[in-house]
Amino acid sequence: MSPSAPPASPGGEADAAPPPAPGAAAPLAPGAPGGDEAPLASRLTWLIALRLAVLTVFLVVTAAVYLGGFTPGGFSSIVALVTVAAAYGVSGIYAVFLRMKRALRAIARAQLVTDQITWTALVYITGGATSGATSLYGLTCLTGAILLGLPGAIVAAASGASAYLVLCAALGLHLVGVPPDQPSGAYVTQWGELRYPMFVNLLAIMVVTLLASYLAERLRATGGRLVQATARAEQAERLAALGRLAAGLAHEIRNPLGSIAGSIELLRTGGTLSDEDRKLCEIIERETARLNDLVGDMLDLSRPRAPALGPVDLSATARDVVVLAGRSGRGGDVDVRFEGPPSAPVTADAAQMRQVVWNLVRNAIQASSPGAAVTVRLARDAGAWALEIRDQGRGIPAGARDRLFDAFFTTRTHGMGIGLAVVKRILDDHGFAIEVDSREGEGTAFRVKIPDRPLAAGAAEPLAAGAAEPLAAGVAEPLAAGAAEPLAAGAGDRSGARSRA
Repeated sequence: MSPSAPPASPGGEADAAPPPAPGAAAPLAPGAPGGDEAPLASRLTWLIALRLAVLTVFLVVTAAVYLGGFTPGGFSSIVALVTVAAAYGVSGIYAVFLRMKRALRAIARAQLVTDQITWTALVYITGGATSGATSLYGLTCLTGAILLGLPGAIVAAASGASAYLVLCAALGLHLVGVPPDQPSGAYVTQWGELRYPMFVNLLAIMVVTLLASYLAERLRATGGRLVQATARAEQAERLAALGRLAAGLAHEIRNPLGSIAGSIELLRTGGTLSDEDRKLCEIIERETARLNDLVGDMLDLSRPRAPALGPVDLSATARDVVVLAGRSGRGGDVDVRFEGPPSAPVTADAAQMRQVVWNLVRNAIQASSPGAAVTVRLARDAGAWALEIRDQGRGIPAGARDRLFDAFFTTRTHGMGIGLAVVKRILDDHGFAIEVDSREGEGTAFRVKIPDRPLAAGAAEPLAAGAAEPLAAGVAEPLAAGAAEPLAAGAGDRSGARSRA
């Protein structure tokens, strides 16, 4: 028996979440449309420019409509000019902090509060509680929703409502008088008359805040999905090219691989080798078998075919795979056992179901330590057969489970992350479900639900996105008649699995 290989990563094909692929969408921060500091800085820059433009335009309109032109020494003119000058100065301070890229969210909240105070000063000189400038409060609420989501809209609404209420209270209590250069009849200063405009404007602020928050969240979610979809499309395109290359390489590798395996088998059984030479031949056989596994997985993934449904005894298939796995590879130092009824008739593709069981059992063995046990259990469950393959490995981290069946996803030193992708593709083609139950430090269980009655033609869902999207059907050229033959008996565990299928 060849020396046992060290235990692979938990779950076989994947044991931890690797860094996100280039171009993958980063997770969005809660409540933030962009979820990142760089987009927020860009939005704040645009907000400063927009504020200055609005203030300038509003100053011109106010002077022309309400004030009849700027009056040197006029109270309203002085308030308008001081307000706009202060806004320009504060914007300059914000710009300095933006260049430092520090405390951007605090700067955003401060800008929202500053804007509401600025609008309040303009409301005061353009009619007070009934001024048309109160609509600017809603504009800031919309800006807050775009910048920071619901929290930003709430900050803008609270500061705007507070500033407006303070102005109305000051006018109602006569703490602040009507601007001396404005007609007193244009202002409401009695509490009985202040109630209605206060109620309408506060209601408008609340409605705008809710609508803006809802639309901003929808925009954030839609934008996030668009970014992720674009990243997935780009990744699929890259993987498609990689798949075509891999299939071509597999075709070229398979031919000399069979010759190497056959030659080593003849040398090992010739009877003229020393014990040390036999051990070297066993190492070559083992590594040749592993290479054969990788080549076969790539071919299986790159050449998907529709399942040829027929009667299959799932129990007999599982028992055969267990016996084969126990006699090959690391089956000698891992206890592989079967528990189930003597017969389990299902309707499926016999060769593909054997491939599914073999890949899952091989995955469990690779995830197990020497002396551990792998249990293949078959039982009835709610009118269907439930096939469970359980190992006693270290389990799969939560961050890796979402990508467990993605093609080429693996963190193992020896592996390409194809075996589980093939399993998912085959089960999706059959319309069968697979579940993963894993606890770190306690092992992993894969459960396949196989109904008694097969799905109607065309009812099976499309191939899994992570398994079959990257590789278009037919990317690999058909292998020559002799190239696709399994390796000679004893050259690898995979050949045994395929020959028995």
